Amino acid sequence: MDENQTEVTEFVLEGFSQTPAVEAGLFVLFLFFYVFTWIGNVLIMLTVASDNHLNSSPMYFLLGNLSFLDLCYSTVTTPKLLADFLENEKLIAFDQCIVQLFFLHFVGAAEMFLLTVMAYDRYVAICRPLHYTTIMSRKLCCFLVGASWTGGFVHSIVQTILTIHLPFCGPNHVDNFFCDVPPVIKLACADTFVIELLMVSNSGLISTSSFIVLISSYTTILVKIRSKEGRKKALSTCASHLMVVTLFFGPCIFIYARPFSTFSVDKLVSVLYNVVTPMLNPLIYTLRNKNVKSAMRKLWERSGLTRKTQEA
Repeated sequence: MDENQTEVTEFVLEGFSQTPAVEAGLFVLFLFFYVFTWIGNVLIMLTVASDNHLNSSPMYFLLGNLSFLDLCYSTVTTPKLLADFLENEKLIAFDQCIVQLFFLHFVGAAEMFLLTVMAYDRYVAICRPLHYTTIMSRKLCCFLVGASWTGGFVHSIVQTILTIHLPFCGPNHVDNFFCDVPPVIKLACADTFVIELLMVSNSGLISTSSFIVLISSYTTILVKIRSKEGRKKALSTCASHLMVVTLFFGPCIFIYARPFSTFSVDKLVSVLYNVVTPMLNPLIYTLRNKNVKSAMRKLWERSGLTRKTQEA
């Protein structure tokens, strides 16, 4: 970096609007999203943890972990976004930006790997039902969840190290409402072609390959089931997971599996996988799952009974 150039110590996040009235409306909307995300995902975690049948099932054990990841993923960006709606200048310190970027990719990649694990769980449950409980033991489930977190950590470390070693000397306006690799790396005062190629191949490869594995898994399930009734049942079982996969992987592939060029819809796409999808996941799983709805009713009845006992 040139000696006359000043090192960047903070970034300015572009946000969505500079109009106070619009910002106030967006604050209320995104606050609703975030509160609903907390309620939905915490409710699923409590339901799975409190119900012996669900807690002993590999599918629901993985679902509880997915809810925890959704909660973490939304929390990486949404609180800062809400605070910025109330500020005129949307500033973030360089160190805070790097930390946000690290946890975004850490939790995001971990969720991608976990969704792949959940697809494998459905494959075993449908294609090898007699061996399901033996194959998907609690020990293996814990190992696969741990491997998902480890994979996310390794991926994020690579992304963060490549970013943090770049020189930043201005401009410092990040063209998004949070710090992510594509908009941040564009601000570096150096030729970033090779770094961009490495990062796109890293993030793009993970999202695209995981999505291909997921689709292949569900295709194999449908091919192996011969009867029409069996395929209908399999589709009903996997429909909620397919919806979650599409909502999460579609935007991620759009953002990360292409060169670092900017499109006008990038912010809206970022909102979809950062804010909206973690909110919708609990709704998708509970609306289509009788076991979860039944367990939630039992949890509600038990809590109501406890309150009555305390009042008495």
